[in-house]
Amino acid sequence: TMEWGGISVDADEDTVDGEDFQVLVSEASLLDWGVACLCKAGADQVPARTQASILLSADRRGHFSHGFNRLDIYCNDIDSGVCKPNEIPVTANETVAAALVDGKDGLGGVVGEFAMNLAIQKAKAVGVGWVTAKNSNHFGIAGHYSMMAEKQGLLGLSFTNGSSWVTATRSAGARVMSTNPIAFAAPASGGDSVVVDMATAAVAVGKIEIAAVTKQDIPEGWAVDGAGTITTDPKKALREGAGLPLGGMEETGGYKGYGMAMMIEILCGVMSGGTWGPNIRQWGKTDEPGNLSHCFIALDPTVCGTGFEDRMQTMVDMFRGLEPRDPSKPVLVPGDPERNNEMTVQHNGGVTYSKLQFDRFVTLSSKLGVPCPEYEQK
Repeated sequence: TMEWGGISVDADEDTVDGEDFQVLVSEASLLDWGVACLCKAGADQVPARTQASILLSADRRGHFSHGFNRLDIYCNDIDSGVCKPNEIPVTANETVAAALVDGKDGLGGVVGEFAMNLAIQKAKAVGVGWVTAKNSNHFGIAGHYSMMAEKQGLLGLSFTNGSSWVTATRSAGARVMSTNPIAFAAPASGGDSVVVDMATAAVAVGKIEIAAVTKQDIPEGWAVDGAGTITTDPKKALREGAGLPLGGMEETGGYKGYGMAMMIEILCGVMSGGTWGPNIRQWGKTDEPGNLSHCFIALDPTVCGTGFEDRMQTMVDMFRGLEPRDPSKPVLVPGDPERNNEMTVQHNGGVTYSKLQFDRFVTLSSKLGVPCPEYEQK
């Protein structure tokens, strides 16, 4: 069976078996299940809880591609020994405003939180904190880390590299960079905020995985096949092709996404002295450590005087107040869709998954011998 990160991408498996329906799982059940899976694989309670909480926050915010969809990969990495979940990251070098963190092949979420907390501490002391991390693993949603700074009244930026999936503009389709995300968060008044969290690829590869799992076509401009030609078949893209940079092909501005992805690769893999681009192991393989690198920046707006959050609020109110083209779709600011998702999850008393997504949780549970999270059929 041809697989991409635990998902079958065989061409002959495109028929839908039975009806797809929705299931509702409470946040508490999801968290306990995530912790149980990671502990069964070999993590201690504390790092398992840190990592599972980040996966839950992704699903709660509606980023299913980066939530518990990723749990089997994390468990495989721990089980194979390439991820050392109980290692504590160390500060390898530092100045008053900057640092290099060695993640010691630990869980990405543990390394990420350690590094961003260090950046926050430095920003509070000297106005800016810039921390690069190497020898890490997949850290979940980049927005989680920028929001750590935002929740403390700072501006936060986070970046990461990863396994190659995206091709270069004008290339014949070679996978040379990850979806290299950028996340930025800034606080406004009363807990309001702007949170930009995006891949520098046309779309995160997880979205293509979800399309493959739920048997749907992907839009043109997301990916190419093995010959570098645009495809709408998610399994074909995962099997032989590559993702396109943000903007798609050259004539629609794809070179801009390509440039941004390269900038992030420099800030992460090249800067840290870690692994970069196509030298990072293939996605889902456990034959060598992840060797991922991240970059975190925290900025203290009080360096520019008081009133930043009020000015932010005036700005976001202006954008949200714009007359919409379609009255049923108001103008949003970055972070609003995720905030709306979180409110829906709270209102429903849990996260809603399609049966096809939940089936992956069932498979993982039986593989690890962990009870499946309890759910309600909707």
